Amino acid sequence: MKTVYWQEGVLYLLDQSALPAVVRYQECREAEEVAQAIRDLVVRGAPLIGVTAAYGVALAAWRYAGSKDDFDRRMEEVFDLLAKTRPTAVNLFWALDRMKKVYESHRGQEQEQVAEALLEEAEKMFREDVATNQAMGDFGEKLFSPGVRLLTVCNAGSLATCGYGTALGVVRSCHREGKLAMVYACETRPVLQGARLTVWELYQDGIPVTLITDNMAGTLMKQGKVDGVVVGADRIAANGDTANKIGTYMLAVLAHHHGLPFYVAAPMSTIDFSLSSGEEIPIENRDADEVRKVMGNFITVPEVPVFNPAFDVTPNHLISGIITEKGVALPPYKESLAALRVQGGGC
Repeated sequence: MKTVYWQEGVLYLLDQSALPAVVRYQECREAEEVAQAIRDLVVRGAPLIGVTAAYGVALAAWRYAGSKDDFDRRMEEVFDLLAKTRPTAVNLFWALDRMKKVYESHRGQEQEQVAEALLEEAEKMFREDVATNQAMGDFGEKLFSPGVRLLTVCNAGSLATCGYGTALGVVRSCHREGKLAMVYACETRPVLQGARLTVWELYQDGIPVTLITDNMAGTLMKQGKVDGVVVGADRIAANGDTANKIGTYMLAVLAHHHGLPFYVAAPMSTIDFSLSSGEEIPIENRDADEVRKVMGNFITVPEVPVFNPAFDVTPNHLISGIITEKGVALPPYKESLAALRVQGGGC
């Protein structure tokens, strides 16, 4: 099942806000609809956000019906609109930068030529993402022995990407090689991406999965039921500090206390070499009602103040390794990530 696809000038997005109860696609005919879908978590996951934004740029060029003189103004407006949707996921800016380079190289050509070039680049990103995730999975599974029991948070699977997944790509490769005994999925408050999405996609693929609430992870580790933690990432600083879904830092601390390996799986495009540490990563704060409500229903006093950062930052000393499509980076990350960068990739 594709998370995003283009057909005859319309962009179709799998509506992840409705899963698992309803499987439906949202049709986007304007870049503004794509931007709103990203903000509303119709699509989510750093790699998928980037590719979706790239398609949004192509859609704007494809659907433009104004004068040739205003085409540049409209495209700049769209680049700015999409860049403001999600501040933490660096893949968004990486993808927009790629699209802007293609746009600039075709500036002055006929609108149809520009639109075709932009669509071709977005489609290329889609194909690259699937291949990247499969490579990541192959590197990651070699880190684990048969019978491994893994813990993950949020959703870093095929639903967060164009296919296969980052952290769940490692899980899929372990399962393919007959190594996987169980995946424990944290429900991931406040919007339950683990319960709604990770469990759903693993269950669909016949991969053994057990759901836990976020506050059960420590007990699970204490009882010796977990062999390692694998998570995704939304932005990684040059020193290896990693921003991921809120609750990831808590798991890293617990894993460290229990002597368990803690791995991050992310493409090179998630590494922001312009940031020296995680202290510089912008953290998105989201609507208070995401915490006050569950599936649209209030679970607390409607007026209560809420603290709702979407992400936290795990310091590099708690991370055992960073799995990329170029290989596995090990501490010290400033040196190992830079070495992988020489092979290509990263912001």
